[in-house]
Amino acid sequence: MNHSHFDYVIVGNGLAGLQLALKLASDSYFDGVKIALIDPLSKTKNDKTWSFWEKHSTPWDNLTEKEWPQASFITKSKEISLNLYPYRYKTIRSIDFYKFSISVLSQKSNVVFITDAVTSITETNDLVHVTTTSRTYTSEHVFDSRVPDSFNNSGNKSIRLTQHFKGYVIDARSNVFNNKNLVMMDYRLKDGDQTTFMYVLPFSKRKALIEFTYFTEQLVEESVYDTFIKTYIKDYLKIDKYHITETETGQIPMSTFRFEKFNTSKITKIGTGGGWVKASTGYSFKHTEKKVTQIINNIKLNRIPSFKLFKSKYKFYDKVFLKVLKDENSKGEWVFQQLYSKNSIQSIFRFLDEESTLIDELKIMWSLLSWRFLKAFFKTL
Repeated sequence: MNHSHFDYVIVGNGLAGLQLALKLASDSYFDGVKIALIDPLSKTKNDKTWSFWEKHSTPWDNLTEKEWPQASFITKSKEISLNLYPYRYKTIRSIDFYKFSISVLSQKSNVVFITDAVTSITETNDLVHVTTTSRTYTSEHVFDSRVPDSFNNSGNKSIRLTQHFKGYVIDARSNVFNNKNLVMMDYRLKDGDQTTFMYVLPFSKRKALIEFTYFTEQLVEESVYDTFIKTYIKDYLKIDKYHITETETGQIPMSTFRFEKFNTSKITKIGTGGGWVKASTGYSFKHTEKKVTQIINNIKLNRIPSFKLFKSKYKFYDKVFLKVLKDENSKGEWVFQQLYSKNSIQSIFRFLDEESTLIDELKIMWSLLSWRFLKAFFKTL
């Protein structure tokens, strides 16, 4: 194989890059197509946890760490129990996904892994030139997961919040968790008036991921997360003796930034760098799967790969939601309490999956009807 020219170059071996590579490599339509995956990291660490909900079996079931049939939403004044049926909430450790993907792709003669950092991507009339720290490659099409530089520019006028968090995986000395029930959001312990909450995934009666999450504009020192997590474990979970086996941190953009404007006929932005993270929630696993499927279909139909990757209606809904959280961040708890208490979890899941019916959408909008949402609605028109 010519190791300087490829049909497709995928920049970044994260969720989007590896899902796309797996889909390409498993489809006979792309037999013989030369694919390169370029990433500076070898992906040997568990750096995050991906969660999603699903009604049916998935290609990822063998990688699923745990699934839950029930969930809770908690505030100081109420606890809402959520029977997820026919959905189940599932979680996958990134290291398991990386190992599986790399194992499968390494057996493909038309796939090459390149451990290097991309410094620039330049499009010409015929090809795309991908320059790394050590050399330049050419490609017919590049799938680029890097976040555009302009996203971080001070002149960026888009709404920009960050979902940022830290989590502990702990082993308790006794059976303290209900391992059939996850905690979606627990607002009993918050950082002032900001939209902050606890998220708890119990893997067994003794083991759980406990994560403190912000939906805010500003970040915090890592010690702040530690203080809240330790307080929650001690005062709310009533656990005195436990061992921290893993930690994870993350920063996920929640933004109206138009990532898709960087797509061309020869370059497709993917993953976080392509705006594939659901702007209002930070969930990405299922959205990535759907967008990868759309890209494959587009290529087969001789369309540009980025054709119809986004639904404008849901981008507008996300924009209104983010406008409320930006202008009145203290109202986040109220927003989510209204959402979970006045709608079925099934209709919420359909809405967040961008598969909702008009009735679902009207009910959700009615449940959130308030002056703050009306202001946000008219400001985003």
